[in-house]
Amino acid sequence: MVTCVPVAPTASSRSDRPAAAPASPAVRAAGVHVDLGGRPVLRGVDLVALPGEMTAIVGPNGAGKSTLLAVLAGLLQPHAGRVEHADAASIAFVPQRTALSDRLPITVGELVAMGRWQHAGFWRPLSRADRAIVADALDTVGMAPLHRRPVAELSGGQRQRALIAQGLAQQARLLLLDEPMASLDASARDAVADAISCATAAGTAVVAVTHDLDALPPAGSIVRLAPPEGDH
Repeated sequence: MVTCVPVAPTASSRSDRPAAAPASPAVRAAGVHVDLGGRPVLRGVDLVALPGEMTAIVGPNGAGKSTLLAVLAGLLQPHAGRVEHADAASIAFVPQRTALSDRLPITVGELVAMGRWQHAGFWRPLSRADRAIVADALDTVGMAPLHRRPVAELSGGQRQRALIAQGLAQQARLLLLDEPMASLDASARDAVADAISCATAAGTAVVAVTHDLDALPPAGSIVRLAPPEGDH
């Protein structure tokens, strides 16, 4: 049984909020255009991600899925269109496991604890509450037994789960996942699916790039991308 990591409470999520008030999007993208290297990658993309729901981004290779995720994360500015965040300081971006270097001399627990740096500060030791959040995140993805293992010794699926645990530990209102199920075995997929379900149950808006919708929990909305016309 996993432990879900709750999102930090906000004014809009307090119990005194009117019951009829609609949820405000964690992120809204409208008419997003992106060119990379003089080549059109995204054209007129719209997306709305709501708290407590998963939004899936699907499409063939070259359709701009990871580019759109980078735009939502604030790592890439669109050439046209707009992106509005409910809280631009509360975004967790989880890249594919290939972004994790084999030379990183840290343990799984230390990697996940990095998710608390935004709250605790780089040089300050983690508080008891921070350590509890890290432990919950590790448990959510089934990585608690490996918290002392060096990251360099992890399998691909274990690395992916460790990175997702780091994202959960941030307690962000928006969790962005780039191909979280890529090349995972069945047990790792189940653990990641449970983690996504935990995140949405806790009120987090999750946006996931995927090639396999069936491997993910049900999506509240699906954004289907295709290469821009003339880009073949």
